[in-house]
Amino acid sequence: MACRMVWEAVLRAGLDLGVSQTRGFGTAGALCRRAAPLGPLPNEDIHYKDLESLEKYRSYRRYLKTAEEAEKKTVWWRTYRQYLKEEKGDNDLELVDIGLPHCRPSRIRQVKERKRLMKQNQSNSELEKTMRHQTFRIPLERVKAEWERTCGPYHLHRLANHYGVYRDLFPGAHFTPKVMLRITYGEEASAQVHYGNHVNPAQAVAAPHVSFEAEEDSLWTLLLTSPDEHLLDSEGEYVHWLVGNIPGNAVESGEEVCHYFPPFPAKGTGFHRFVFLLFKQDAPVDFEHDCRPSPCHSLKQRTFKTVEFYRRHQDVITPAGLAFFQSQWDDSVTSTFHTLLNMKEPVFEFEWPPVYHPPQKKYPHGQPLRYLDRYRDGHKPTYGIY
Repeated sequence: MACRMVWEAVLRAGLDLGVSQTRGFGTAGALCRRAAPLGPLPNEDIHYKDLESLEKYRSYRRYLKTAEEAEKKTVWWRTYRQYLKEEKGDNDLELVDIGLPHCRPSRIRQVKERKRLMKQNQSNSELEKTMRHQTFRIPLERVKAEWERTCGPYHLHRLANHYGVYRDLFPGAHFTPKVMLRITYGEEASAQVHYGNHVNPAQAVAAPHVSFEAEEDSLWTLLLTSPDEHLLDSEGEYVHWLVGNIPGNAVESGEEVCHYFPPFPAKGTGFHRFVFLLFKQDAPVDFEHDCRPSPCHSLKQRTFKTVEFYRRHQDVITPAGLAFFQSQWDDSVTSTFHTLLNMKEPVFEFEWPPVYHPPQKKYPHGQPLRYLDRYRDGHKPTYGIY
């Protein structure tokens, strides 16, 4: 009875305000109505109670082919990628691949080669014997060569992207390093450059030994730069080594555009990245604009930007190889600043903000015994400190 009286009062209030009851209920009904789809829904023809009647793909290759054909068909709905593409701004554009072209190997050829190796291994009695006795060993050099030939470039691409190499050296672009670089420092190869490992500046005082696989009639350019080392420009770089027109893999026979300079990460600035870049040339390049005097011990003359260097010669050079290491200050950096650069060594220190303590309580409850030590030697009067 009470609910009925409340409902009649609500309807009466609506009439007094001039609101139509029928119109209000009609609007609510329209909001609850679901619009019909503009076309057939995906997998609409599949009856979930009779899944046994579906045609099986029988192989992954047939399923992949069917999926690629279905992806090319025009549909009336928008996909998740299309929604993301609409939300992307100018800063979220897709990166441009500036590396060597990728030739996807034939799937049929790979399967045939795998079957041939399996058949060859099955007929090898010596291999079967070593496997039974668990004495079979695989040389690490063979494993490394297989890794470099197959998935190594893509792993290196992911590492370089993680360390921000493409973001700082080639903004808006990237490449897959197809040519593997082997770089060692020291006469006895005491320090090797891999992909982000640590090398002390004292180990990198002299130019390293660089080798890579290349054809005899090919030309290459080798660059060593540091995107974290510039003392005045946060987006600038210092070129440490630049050798152009390298015939084959003979780096010592190339044109030394800028002689080698050791790393000098300033004290207090943490780890710095030092990146080796290998470019493949289509023809001989004139490096007159990039040439530095010899010897070049001026930081202003060694100021460099990789993206500008690439844009200047992008018609004849293509990024092909990549390797980088990290380095931190040691005693040899002081000698580099004083003897080679002939300048005072900069030292950076972090200024910690003063520690904030809330106002002292006269009768602290539940505080440790060291509570009073926080307020010693202060300007404000304290309690309980004598």
